Amino acid sequence: MFYNQSKKTILIVDDIPENIDALIGILGHDYKVKVADRGKTALKIALSPNPPDLILLDIMMPEMDGYEVCRQLKKNSSTRNIPVIFVTARDEVIDETRGFDLGAVDYITKPFSPPIMMARIRTHLELKNHRDNLQDLVRESIRELSFIQEITIESMGILAEYRNPDTGGHIKRTQNYVRILAGHLKNHLKFKKIFDDETIYWLYISAPLHDIGKVAVPDSILLKTTKLNPGEWEEMKRHTIYGKDIILRSEEKLGFRSFLRLAREIAYTHHEKYDGTGYPQGLRGEEIPISGRLMALADAYDALISKRYYKPSFLHENAVEIITKGDGKTDPGHFDPVMLQTFVKVSDTFRQIALEYPEKD
Repeated sequence: MFYNQSKKTILIVDDIPENIDALIGILGHDYKVKVADRGKTALKIALSPNPPDLILLDIMMPEMDGYEVCRQLKKNSSTRNIPVIFVTARDEVIDETRGFDLGAVDYITKPFSPPIMMARIRTHLELKNHRDNLQDLVRESIRELSFIQEITIESMGILAEYRNPDTGGHIKRTQNYVRILAGHLKNHLKFKKIFDDETIYWLYISAPLHDIGKVAVPDSILLKTTKLNPGEWEEMKRHTIYGKDIILRSEEKLGFRSFLRLAREIAYTHHEKYDGTGYPQGLRGEEIPISGRLMALADAYDALISKRYYKPSFLHENAVEIITKGDGKTDPGHFDPVMLQTFVKVSDTFRQIALEYPEKD
């Protein structure tokens, strides 16, 4: 038999053949009809690749009654939005109340009027269609908002990259280092409640803004090709404060729970050190936001492997050794110990990222 694909599908769940035949006679012309004579069969059909649009469910059935079928449908995210109408001879108020409490959208007692049955089915299918359309609109709005947020951060990151000729592939490399570190740390007992997929995604998106504050550093310092004097170095260090202030101004307009919170933390604290010797605040240990601790490690590795006018580039192996063991200047105490251990485990991936996004000429 060939069905009109525009027809909605109704699943009839009843263990009495006469009841099924009666419902098929009423519904068969306007709807595609599926049938189950047991609760388990109904659940299997509902979870299939082509689930029904609405379920007519009897209560009194062997093995698994209709209440339990409804309960299982509503606890499963794949089936909870399928409207369930109880069709039963049980007409006590307590039975009807229990059905609605379990999530049914309607309760029809036998014997029923076919026109009323059809009217109720049409109503609930139309309501489901409106709900589905609304959910689609909400999802589309969320996608658009996320896209706008990504573009906003990316544009600000590009501004920092153009302003500072040393960055090159630095932005792409560091944001991928952060993603890799966080992705492995989410399996660690200390961080598993912090690093969910959404948080890791926004850490990745926000990382390019870690040096946004350099747009406020004078050219005479930012572009200087010789060693900075003490006063110039103090001004250079202020890029962390400038970065926080730049992002904070945007946050004040968008709300302090905005997507820029992580970016602000990273910009302000990525030069703090676990042993308290960093800047601008001299924070120690877990006083430093997790986002700043991640960025500090990613930034340190990339600084070591990158050639600058004031230093040569180090080989990957040398960079890992300096970060983990120190070189007389760099102390492993600069970094979160758990993050440092994770860095050692994923250091080969860091090398691959560095090769994928080489320094621009």
